[in-house]
Amino acid sequence: MVYDLIVVGSGPGGYVAAIRAAQLGMKVAVVERESLGGICLNWGCIPTKALLKSAQVFEYISHAADYGIEVAEPRADFDKMIGRSRGVADGMSKGINFLFRKNKIDVLSGTGKLIRGKKVEVTDADGKATTYDAQHIIVATGTRARQLPNLPIDGKKIIGYREAMTLPKQPKRMVVVGAGAIGVEFAYFYNSIGTEVTIVEFLEQGLVPREDADVSKELTKIYKKKGIKTLANTSVERVDTSGDTLKVTTKNRKSGKEEVIECDVVLSAAGVTPNTENIGLEDLGVKTDRGIIQVDDMYRTNVPGIYAIGDVIPGPALAHVASAEGIICVENISGMKPEPLDYNNIPGCTYCSPEVASVGYTEQAAREAGYEIKVGKFPFSASGKASAAGAKEGFVKVIFDAKYGEWLGAHMIGSNVTEMIAEVVASRKLETTGHEIIKTVHPHPTMSEAVMEATAAAYDEVIHL
Repeated sequence: MVYDLIVVGSGPGGYVAAIRAAQLGMKVAVVERESLGGICLNWGCIPTKALLKSAQVFEYISHAADYGIEVAEPRADFDKMIGRSRGVADGMSKGINFLFRKNKIDVLSGTGKLIRGKKVEVTDADGKATTYDAQHIIVATGTRARQLPNLPIDGKKIIGYREAMTLPKQPKRMVVVGAGAIGVEFAYFYNSIGTEVTIVEFLEQGLVPREDADVSKELTKIYKKKGIKTLANTSVERVDTSGDTLKVTTKNRKSGKEEVIECDVVLSAAGVTPNTENIGLEDLGVKTDRGIIQVDDMYRTNVPGIYAIGDVIPGPALAHVASAEGIICVENISGMKPEPLDYNNIPGCTYCSPEVASVGYTEQAAREAGYEIKVGKFPFSASGKASAAGAKEGFVKVIFDAKYGEWLGAHMIGSNVTEMIAEVVASRKLETTGHEIIKTVHPHPTMSEAVMEATAAAYDEVIHL
């Protein structure tokens, strides 16, 4: 059978691309070697959020007295938390299967490899290889945990994010290497249920080092209150796994001072690496740079008929980015004229507690880009809704171009801010100015009022500060 499109990989880039292509009348097949939904639905975005929700509920119950409610001493059941997370992931994967059936998309189970002549060879679990033809092929094979040379993942003592979601028992002490989204989310989860957690981050800023510096400082302060230790500007020199207790040797990059931390498990959360080896790219002459596939703004590679989206191409490794890329890619294939993706208007969300969300320029980046800026900040401690909810930690920070009023960026830390950031993304897409946000009536009392208040603060019009 000849397909109009074969997508290799069924993560949030691959499955969305496949469904959109089917909507546009293409005959589509998707190659998947594990479960439908890829890492995001099975081992990333969805199951981690289920774990974090369990942690959040446990924290709520633990502080029930703050809300005038008396409850018995709560106890975290680690096995049941893990079980719930896996159940949520399984349900989502089955949902993708339903959507594929609804859109008449074929699932080719096995490992895919591109071969000359616009063909994909799929090898199943028994080693049987079948070749399929397609007019167009999209590579959406995603990433896996990056292995540091001095931190080899063995799946038991030194683990990646997959093992962190299915540990057989809760560790008493954990060292998390890397303070990006994966690192701080798992640190929050394990700390909330009683594990002693230390975070080691190579970069000087510390927690969430890619975020605005004010957000990083605030999260570091809050984590310190929770009992999470953070070692910024610090490298992991070696890990001694010979005994029952691991000994992690760290080194401060500024002072050169070494410290040995004992723990039960080390979580390596130092980024990801693309799954682009052994899938035929070299044989076809597809251009890559350190494993990253090079594409144009419509996700075409240098080889006609071969495309790539998601974490295997340059850009932020985020599920919603991969989905947007997949839609643009197949709409272009179908003959439509989609608008290229604006990578400066991509929201980033981290689901620790408090949550972190951002879009656009940080304050430092805006200054370095040469903008004269107006900056406004509104703390949730001044929000009536936040006070009523017992969620006064954090703030909303906004950055505008002083000359034209362009909304350059927004940075939030607080309860539910991952649900609030979309207002900024949409406003920036519509080229909304600061004055228009100030004159947009926001409902009261809400957390989202903080966006309006922060904007008013930037223009010296704030009322509630």
